[in-house]
Amino acid sequence: MKAVLLRFLKDETGATAVEYGLIVAVLSLAIVGGIGRVFDSLIWLFSDNTSRLANAFAP
Repeated sequence: MKAVLLRFLKDETGATAVEYGLIVAVLSLAIVGGIGRVFDSLIWLFSDNTSRLANAFAP
């Protein structure tokens, strides 16, 4: 039983999958946060009445 426990504690085969999972989670949060900020910036850009860009697309 002791040998099985020691072998389990030394086994690191799943560590890589966990690390990749954490990297994917952090990148996903960064992408979602970045998209939100870009969306807010675009809303601000087109809502400014004195902006030439907003006036170019005005009907």
